[in-house]
Amino acid sequence: MPEVSRRYRTGVLAITITAVLWGTTGTAATFAPDAGPLAIGAAALGLGGLAQAAIAVPALRAGRALLRGQARLIAVGAGAVAIYPLAFYSSMHLAGVAVGSVVSLASAPLASGILQHFLESRPLSRTWALAAALGIAGSTVLCLAATSAPGAIGSSAPTAAAVVAGVLLGLVAGSTYATYSWTVSHLIGAGVSRAAAMGAVFGGGGMLLVPVLLLTGAPLLATPQATVVAGYMAAVPMFVGYVLFGFGLTRVPAATATTITLAEPAVATLLAVLVVGERLPLLGWAGLVLIAAVLVLLVAGPGAAGAGRATALLRAGHRRTDMLRR
Repeated sequence: MPEVSRRYRTGVLAITITAVLWGTTGTAATFAPDAGPLAIGAAALGLGGLAQAAIAVPALRAGRALLRGQARLIAVGAGAVAIYPLAFYSSMHLAGVAVGSVVSLASAPLASGILQHFLESRPLSRTWALAAALGIAGSTVLCLAATSAPGAIGSSAPTAAAVVAGVLLGLVAGSTYATYSWTVSHLIGAGVSRAAAMGAVFGGGGMLLVPVLLLTGAPLLATPQATVVAGYMAAVPMFVGYVLFGFGLTRVPAATATTITLAEPAVATLLAVLVVGERLPLLGWAGLVLIAAVLVLLVAGPGAAGAGRATALLRAGHRRTDMLRR
């Protein structure tokens, strides 16, 4: 159990670092103001996804038999990867950074838990439910604080129609994020290596995003600064971030992983205050405390034991698969 517990905590740490990296994307995008949300999204996850596939070529070759048997599931995951960044960045563009990120990320753990419950008949633990509730509450408080006072985060006062469209796109983003997270987790559980699962799903999504990038990406090449922003988004938050995310998914359930990434809007808000110079009211800091409590609960709470049992079963499955291959 100590080893399993260490594996779980390592997975939580990896996904927490991922959330921090993802939280830098909103601030980074402000340095390329002429690029639209479709260009930013296609460059970030399109190029990042292709890079995932490139480093996974040996694993993809070794696992091609297993991957062929999961072709339909991989197609669903790749489609979700392609839709997610377009919906996510468009949501923030229309409804504001705070509202778009909160709706997208707060809806993801709920969608992930529902997927696991209905597709895997996996009961949701009380710890997960409490962590999800705290995370959603913290993100909602953060959103309310960001839109309640002049000069606060996300208080650019978009029109009602834009907010509605942004919220709907945020729900699409949260659902697709949960879908590809569950897809990768399911592939790993079926015996596909982490590298092959990430390479297949994100490489497929990256290929689907290439046409969008070709159609919308000209502003990213217009200035050296915009090009650096596009390169950073693809290489650090998307490439390195998703490598860590895939590593974490081998150690914690998908529902737990998506709950941990509720830390992303908190990171985004802190960077907006520290780097961009925006202001966060006292209520917003209370939201950050609630989100921090989610990470503490998932690391130290009784849910770690349940995740540990799931990790042990997953490792046993890998050992059985290795024996069959021999």
